[in-house]
Amino acid sequence: MNTLTSAPLAPLLNYLFELADNMAHPTNNAFRTMTDAEQHRLLHSKTDYLELYGHLKEVPLAVSRETGKLLYMLARSSNAQTIVEFGTSFGISTLHLAAALRDNGGGNIITCEFEPGKVALARNHFADAGVSDLIEVRVGDALQTLSRDLPATIDMLVLDGAKAIYPEIVTLVQPFLRPGALIVADDADFSPEYLELVHSNRGFMSLPFNDGVEVSMWVGNESL
Repeated sequence: MNTLTSAPLAPLLNYLFELADNMAHPTNNAFRTMTDAEQHRLLHSKTDYLELYGHLKEVPLAVSRETGKLLYMLARSSNAQTIVEFGTSFGISTLHLAAALRDNGGGNIITCEFEPGKVALARNHFADAGVSDLIEVRVGDALQTLSRDLPATIDMLVLDGAKAIYPEIVTLVQPFLRPGALIVADDADFSPEYLELVHSNRGFMSLPFNDGVEVSMWVGNESL
């Protein structure tokens, strides 16, 4: 048994995944009144992403169960102690990461979310799981909240927010990544610019996994 498969975290995750499953394809409702052109603009804009996620403020934008396990395994096996996460939503991915930190002996997760309602829900979930002490939630646009006060060394970066600004988030965090730090990007196929960056050999090694997940390693000392 470990923190991920034990109470109180395991039953909470089961509940949250069931909640996400019961809201299958919720983005269809959010986008129903939009034209195809407007959808494309919101999905790919580096300036209008706040509008996009405002439409999804009540949607649990959850990683898959498999991706959650992958996050736990990568953080656990790399003995991660400091993790930065872009995109909290209801906190499902954060809970997997926190379980790994607990089993690693402790650490800190900085996670970012700009929707106040989701922040409140996520904090409740962290408290219910008994992992609040491991998590700092930064409220607001991550381009601002991650531009200051980052740990001197970061072991892992998780990208699961607005896909269009994945490259900008990496640029903010990269100076603090330790050699061998892992970067896990969900739905990376929606960010061709990000994939070009991590496939460019400019300090990265990278491989695609299922469900659009890209796992990369920071191996170099190059500036982006």
